[in-house]
Amino acid sequence: MGSRDPRVDAYIEKSAEFARPILRHLREVVHAACPETEEAIKWGMPHFLYQGGLLCGFAAFKKHCSFGFWKGAQVVADAADESAMGQFGCLTELSQLPSKKVLTAYIHKAMKIKRDGAAPAAAKKAAKPKPAPLPPADFLAAMGKKRKALACFEAFSPSHKREYIEWITEAKRDETRQRRIAQAVEWLAEGKPRNWKYMDC
Repeated sequence: MGSRDPRVDAYIEKSAEFARPILRHLREVVHAACPETEEAIKWGMPHFLYQGGLLCGFAAFKKHCSFGFWKGAQVVADAADESAMGQFGCLTELSQLPSKKVLTAYIHKAMKIKRDGAAPAAAKKAAKPKPAPLPPADFLAAMGKKRKALACFEAFSPSHKREYIEWITEAKRDETRQRRIAQAVEWLAEGKPRNWKYMDC
């Protein structure tokens, strides 16, 4: 039999009000489709395990949720957004999810993939990397005072640059923004990407 983790209950309850119904719904659909699933917190987010391995997981942010499968490209072949947002993009309301029937079919497919072992990924068209947005002037000026930070930032991939830029520009208050800029410059000077804390998980 599967198991529920009280930490997932706590995660859902502390999520934004719009997110709770989405997360509760996803949790129930996963348990109904895969009664053997076990819940866990990995990388600070709820995940569902099957036969000892990751099956799928969800996360809540300030303005959206995400849900995705561990072998997402094999499970949801026509995914609109195969990224950190899972296969279903940025979710802000329940109606954006596929029906329970469709989700259940995806979960069963993910279970089969797990049982059968990972199949080779289908050949994909080479996608052009999305260019990072230009860094804001105050962030650029702060990096300019620390050459190691600027050199590191310029050497990063567009996705790593974007993580820093979005973290800074999403700050609501100027003092938060300035604190994040200072922290970003410090981490960049040490050669660290924005989410370096989670890289060894």
